[in-house]
Amino acid sequence: MGVKYGRFIAKHRVLIIIIAIILLIPAGIGYISTRINYDVLSYLPNSLETVYGQDVMVDEFGMGAFSMVIVEGMENKDVQKLKKEIEKVEHVKEVLWYDDALDITVPVEMLPEELRNALFTDNATMMIALFDKTTSDETTMEAIQGIRDTVKDQAFVSGMAAITTDIKAIALHEMPIYVVVAVILTLIILLITMDSFITGFIFLGGIGFAVIYNMGSNVFMGQISYLTQAIAAILQLGVTMDYSIFLLESYRENKEKYPGDNQRAMAHAISNTLISVTCSSVTTIAGFLALCFMTFGLGMDMGIVMAKGVVMGVLVCITFLPALVLCCDKAIEKTSHRSFLPSFKRTSKVITKGWVVLFILFLVVLPVAWYGNANYHTAYGIADSLPQDLDSAIANHKLNDEFHMNNMHILMLPSDMEAKTKKEINSQIKKLDGVKWVLGISSLVGEKLPDAMIPDRLREKLVGKEHEIEFICSNYRTSSDEVNKQVGEINDIIKKVDERAMIIGEAPLTKDLRETTIVDIRNVNIISIGFIFLIILLTFRSIILPVILVAVIELAILINMGIPFYMGTDVSFVASIVIGTIQLGSTVDYAILMTSRYRTERLYREKTKREAIAIAHLTSFKSILTSGLIMFAATFGVSLVTNIDLIDAICSMLARGALISTACVLLFLPALLMVFDKIICRLTWTMRRVKW
Repeated sequence: MGVKYGRFIAKHRVLIIIIAIILLIPAGIGYISTRINYDVLSYLPNSLETVYGQDVMVDEFGMGAFSMVIVEGMENKDVQKLKKEIEKVEHVKEVLWYDDALDITVPVEMLPEELRNALFTDNATMMIALFDKTTSDETTMEAIQGIRDTVKDQAFVSGMAAITTDIKAIALHEMPIYVVVAVILTLIILLITMDSFITGFIFLGGIGFAVIYNMGSNVFMGQISYLTQAIAAILQLGVTMDYSIFLLESYRENKEKYPGDNQRAMAHAISNTLISVTCSSVTTIAGFLALCFMTFGLGMDMGIVMAKGVVMGVLVCITFLPALVLCCDKAIEKTSHRSFLPSFKRTSKVITKGWVVLFILFLVVLPVAWYGNANYHTAYGIADSLPQDLDSAIANHKLNDEFHMNNMHILMLPSDMEAKTKKEINSQIKKLDGVKWVLGISSLVGEKLPDAMIPDRLREKLVGKEHEIEFICSNYRTSSDEVNKQVGEINDIIKKVDERAMIIGEAPLTKDLRETTIVDIRNVNIISIGFIFLIILLTFRSIILPVILVAVIELAILINMGIPFYMGTDVSFVASIVIGTIQLGSTVDYAILMTSRYRTERLYREKTKREAIAIAHLTSFKSILTSGLIMFAATFGVSLVTNIDLIDAICSMLARGALISTACVLLFLPALLMVFDKIICRLTWTMRRVKW
């Protein structure tokens, strides 16, 4: 069946290439039509109250996001004019300032103390701009840019909406650079490791088609995260390049068997590759799909796109790439050269002979890596992951410098709550550490003013059918332990009075993100290990081999995740969630490759354990090293050029993880196979007849 299919592809190679090129058109349209989401917090589950509260804000008040606008050195009458200009910006729902409560002819000194402290300093004043959509919505980012165009250098726009807008600007600028750098570095590795100068270009061309198909098919998902967009193509390049190498090596072997008949050689090569690539890709796909079990929606987003990318890579490898190789066969032969890589015979011999030392080293490194992995510090701040010369960063610094304010929470109290009760709640919140002020209707107009005398325009902005909005100023930074404690204390206060009361905003969302991802990390790692353990068990029909192979890669993951602890650096929350699963899924094939050859030598060629392990190690050394270097090159290049720390964190740790996995497989797997050979033979169904 496989050979028959291969003959069809080889015979109709020109037609296959034409169809592949035509398919780029709908794929390109799909790619352009897929919306990119730049707000990571929007992937939190809807079941969380902080997320539900945002939906209530949109439904009840027509507002979903807000920004603080800091104006320096301007008279109040000019600030009022600027406010009116900002209110004209499309999708700006409201702008809150003190003229909503009192006439600007009232001296600032006569304002209620809380209002004066909240909105004024000696040199600046602050307005709160409210938008009609959520932070992740395109219209909100357009509104932020509209405000910036309006205020120019007269004011500064801060807040999560401004940060998201800047993330979009950087990402749109850098995305093409990621691809170019990854392609160039991968090409360099291919030129070094392959024995033809044109092979690398052919491989990259094939994978380029697969990447476009994958990214184009994302249109059916509606939207993907900018993080997924940034790393999916790079990972697809790093992970699926092996399949192209498998095909070319098999094709060359079959050309020797069937000299002068390239079509027949390619037909058999496709058949062989179809089996090996399918088996190899299953573990990678399983690792990526494990991300879909996260409650944090970013996992589903990444998992589907990356798993789909591997499938696309396999399909291209057994259709378009064989056709391309056949058409370029003469060029490949003409540009052939001696491999620049050494044979590694001496290195392999030293490693396999030193198995005792390496096994002891494995046992020593394991607890050290385990401890580092268990104690690294995770960073959840999104604003801190961006360059500090961005407009949003400058505005946030102004907010801190002028108003000593790092955060603003939104308190949503039931509108039917008695004024006395609201006053008691506010009084308790004001006493909390780090709370600078609480700003609601009462503080805007003065607590002694009767409800009937509250201006209608102010009531319409802050009071809905079911909720009333108040603003809480915090001195603590988002994601800090202090602000998380503060949010928890505020939540305790309001829930004791009324369960309907809610606190929302960037800091409460980030607190929920932290609590959600802690659970997700544990669950996803268990699921990915379980998936891959089961696949290896079924592949080798062995109880012990899955334990050994997963242990080797898990050690590599522990080392990778433990290094930041010993270096005293933080790990981005996104990296802490996805690295373990992605590294396991994308590099466990290194261990499977060596183990497959070991089993073949022990079972079918009746080699001793030393001979089998030595042959398996030497024959797989180049392939494993090449795979690791390609994964390293594709991801490391992105980490060098990106200005977004979240992308840098993922790519730099994936690059380091690829090298560590390569080293662990080449150094420790032979030692483990040597130590457990007898148990492997007993607990592997197909190897029970092997003599030890």
